[in-house]
Amino acid sequence: MRPGAAGTADRDAIGTLWPGRRVLVTGATGLLGGWLVDALRARGADVVCLMRDRVPRSRFHTEAIGDHAVVVRGELSDRSLLERTLAEYDIHTVFHLAAQTIVGVARRDPLGTFESNIRGTWNLLEACRQQRQVSAVVVASSDKAYGAQPQLPYVEEAPLLGRAVYDVSKACADMIAQSYAEVYGLPVGVTRCGNLFGGGDLNWSRLVPGTLRDLIGGRAPVLRSDGTQVRDYLYVEDAAAAYLRVAEVLTERPDTVAGRGFNFSHTKPQSVLEMLENISKAVGTEIEPVILGEASDEIPAQYLDSSQAMAELGWEPGIGMHEGLRRTAAWYRAHLGNGG
Repeated sequence: MRPGAAGTADRDAIGTLWPGRRVLVTGATGLLGGWLVDALRARGADVVCLMRDRVPRSRFHTEAIGDHAVVVRGELSDRSLLERTLAEYDIHTVFHLAAQTIVGVARRDPLGTFESNIRGTWNLLEACRQQRQVSAVVVASSDKAYGAQPQLPYVEEAPLLGRAVYDVSKACADMIAQSYAEVYGLPVGVTRCGNLFGGGDLNWSRLVPGTLRDLIGGRAPVLRSDGTQVRDYLYVEDAAAAYLRVAEVLTERPDTVAGRGFNFSHTKPQSVLEMLENISKAVGTEIEPVILGEASDEIPAQYLDSSQAMAELGWEPGIGMHEGLRRTAAWYRAHLGNGG
């Protein structure tokens, strides 16, 4: 076992962390946020969610996830609100997921994306620095922060070379988190996940939800790219488990995790066309896609080495790609059947 790796005894002890623990989640109405709140509540945590906008079609609302959490209305730009929330609710653990995550929006609105993803991160980390009871902060970075690399898969030691607007915003947030850990000793860890998929993603421009909606509706899926780009994918409940794991180890053994980023993926990179075939199998319908070949500025291949998280955190994807797609397809069948 590598130094700092989590053994069975460690996992059993850390598993008792959540009952009654006070947790703040930003970005709870997003794809991952809703599933993370579900996982925290199932473990007995008391959850507070910072919410800027009410998103009525999100799982957070349609599946009444918010009924089991305290909702604080406000923005990451309001540092006094952040400090009040952390203090008033005696927050011990923070999951920072809130961000502008749509690549197309980032390209159209770089300043808004930088404000949300970069300034929002340093405001929250500064607020956490002022609150001594905060013992773990998990910041969502992305595999996109690595940018184009000379070698694949991405390993945690690789430099962050993102150049596109969204990629740069996540790389900056990632490095700011590392800085707060190094300079101020803040117990913060960073997650770098592959492309998330799962029930609740209503951004139809993304491959998985867009393809599922088309196939379930009997239409041909439309690919913006030529289908050859290779990416990593991660089922959302496996991602939620990864975030919990980082927070657990941060709390119990902060010196082994603080200031570090960890990669999380299914470790089975897929081309867009291969992923489309997997989605078709999950739905049980095959329709020849319309390939537009318009996405000419995308990096040809991006995928992660997750061995460090497996060895040192004891994490592994418990649900996996195919079962995850089956669950996702079932969610969309039910959702679209109800007029979603």
